[in-house]
Amino acid sequence: MEIKRFYKTQRELASTLNNIVDAYWENMISEEELIANISEVYCNNTKKILKQNDFTTILKQQCGKRRLEVIERVLHINDLLNNEKSIG
Repeated sequence: MEIKRFYKTQRELASTLNNIVDAYWENMISEEELIANISEVYCNNTKKILKQNDFTTILKQQCGKRRLEVIERVLHINDLLNNEKSIG
């Protein structure tokens, strides 16, 4: 699975995050790869992922609640996200 570091649009970013989580759910990548990929994408594209400690509207629409729960959990595990809940 090839993942870019920087994304031009939130929709492109959401699509990549969907692919990462889906690949994990389908046992195509390991848990370590899931965590590493999400962390790298987040660190390089923070402003496209979060606005005011909440996932952006486009990410919520494109990724859905279940995927965002996984993404949020990975970010908490790596101390990349505040302890506030981002999805509701």
